[in-house]
Order: sequence, then C-alpha cells, then structure tokens
Amino acid sequence: NNNNFPKPAAGKPALLGFSDVRTLFHEFGHGLHGLLSNSPFERLGGTNVLQDFVELPSQLFEHWADAPQVLKAHAKHVETGQPIPDALIEKLKRADVVNQGLDVVEAVSAVLVDLSLHESQDFSALDPLQFEAQVLRDIGMPAQMKPRHEMCHFQHIFASEYYSSRYYVYMWAQVLDADAFAAFDATGDVFNPALSEKLHTHIYSAGNTVEPLATYRAFLGRDATVEPLLKNLGLLETA
Repeated sequence: NNNNFPKPAAGKPALLGFSDVRTLFHEFGHGLHGLLSNSPFERLGGTNVLQDFVELPSQLFEHWADAPQVLKAHAKHVETGQPIPDALIEKLKRADVVNQGLDVVEAVSAVLVDLSLHESQDFSALDPLQFEAQVLRDIGMPAQMKPRHEMCHFQHIFASEYYSSRYYVYMWAQVLDADAFAAFDATGDVFNPALSEKLHTHIYSAGNTVEPLATYRAFLGRDATVEPLLKNLGLLETA
C-alpha cells in the first residue's frame, strides 16, 4: 500500500492527518478487492468490475477508519499513548457535514453537464461554454455557484472509455458505501461476523463474475437506498 504522505521534519515522528488515514483505508480497500478475489479468470477478478462499482470496496473500507472502535485502538497520542478522546471523535464527525450542501451541488451539476453532453446528437455548432450555461439554467443552478469542473478543464468528459459519461460514478459509489456500512451499524457491531462473511463473498471476492446489482442484492438482500448517504452528509432530517 504505497501512499504519498508528507515526510516528517528531521527528528520528528511521522504523523498522519485524518484525510491521510482515510486515504490509507481507501487504498487498502482496493487492495482487499484484489487480494480476496476468487475468480477463475483474471479479467473478471478483483477490481476488474464496472466503473460504477469499482469504488465501493475502497470507499466502504474508509468507514472503518471513522469507527470509534478502530480510532480508540489506533489513534493514540504521539507522546502519552492515550487513545483519542470521545470529544475529538465527535468533532471529527461534525466536521464531516460542513459545506456538504455546497459540495453535493457542485458534484451533481458537473454530473448533469457530463450526461447532457453525451446524450447530444449534433455537435456541428457546439459552443461548450454556451452548452454548459444552458444545462445549468435548465437544472436551476444558483447563479452564485459553479460545477466542480467546468467544460474547459473537465478531463473526465473524454479522458478515457472509463470515465466518459460516467462522472456520476463517484456519487453513486457514495450511495453504495453509505448504505452498506449502515447495514453494519444497524446490527450494533461494525465487525458483525455474519455480515462480514457476506461482504467477503459477494463484494470483495466476486469480482465481475456476477452482475453488480445482483451481487449487491445477494450481500444485503435488497437494492441500495440513498437515505444513509443523505444522513451522513447532514442533508437528511432525523428525529
């Protein structure tokens, strides 16, 4: 697991910011997707899945970085060795919902511009900036806001066959990972053995030997729902 973390100053310990910790867990999730693969064909194994499913195993694993049980075991004070206090865990949790409304609008608007462009049939008189402006007007984009990527530097649009028309995959993966981890949370044990076994069998080891929606249904017995993501983002009113 090779990560580009900041090098410490001479004589100082190597410390990770919390975003670095999530990156560590994220990339290890990709690693698990490959290591636990159980496919007879290399081209169907591990991360060789459809683009809108490949980030589920990695983004899902990030949720364990946030779990208090994991933080208490590994996030310890560099000098005293004391585990991270509950108050700081709560601050991390609250910080996660800051500016999420803005972030979601930025992402969704870019997704809709991308999809609208790929649904177009006639490019003979296309003006990219005018096209983008029209899509934003059509979706009611607030004038004070911009998409996360504007047309002049939106490399995903035609960067490769993997991302053309598929900028939505990032947010769709968030829907899946939030829903999947919520299932663990609902059991009262984020290390629930029975659910972990299903996750291993149907997500991490299945690769592309099973159609993604079918293997997700096999994992949880149902399709994914968006409510857990909205709750995580602070965009769902809860009692």
